[in-house]
Amino acid sequence: MVLEYKKAKENLLANLDSDSQQFFVKKGCILETAYCCLLNDNLEDAKKNFSLIKNNDIRADWALFMISLIEDNVKEYPTYFQLRNFLEIDLNILIHYYKGDYVEKIIRYCDFMFTINPEVYKFVGRVLYNNNLECQALFFLEKAKSYFWNDPELHYLLGYIYFNKGDLDNARKAAEDCLRILPKYFPALELMKKVVYNKNIKEEL
Repeated sequence: MVLEYKKAKENLLANLDSDSQQFFVKKGCILETAYCCLLNDNLEDAKKNFSLIKNNDIRADWALFMISLIEDNVKEYPTYFQLRNFLEIDLNILIHYYKGDYVEKIIRYCDFMFTINPEVYKFVGRVLYNNNLECQALFFLEKAKSYFWNDPELHYLLGYIYFNKGDLDNARKAAEDCLRILPKYFPALELMKKVVYNKNIKEEL
């Protein structure tokens, strides 16, 4: 049972196949069944399943709030920890399954969610960055920088995006800001090497 569940869950995260969905239904895995419904655009069944366990499962309670964002029908507030623990994970899942319309609707509420957890801009920016949506990520990470200047990872992510865009001056500045906060931050040290190398090549041309 444990191995079957693990395999079905891995399939859910990688490829929404019918066998995994049937496994969750047969075994009474309500949370996973609800997520299958959500990913199949069956929001009503997803809400019904999440509602069955929302009082005992914080993830289900969060998922109901997330659906309220998608449906533009927000009536409750998420908690600080729900945003910290689940927002990034679920945005990543939705992007993986090409639910761009859902992602866009959720992101529209960033300013609202920011009032509950100020790290929301960073969470959104990071998941967009990790899914190669760098231009969109840049917007949210720059907003996050205004509130979390002392976060070295934030400056590093900005630096890497600027580097990929060919903006070596801003890439270097971001890397320097990162190393000012955490001098031995290895990713930023490597980024700085790349920036200096490319800047030297550019000046030689």
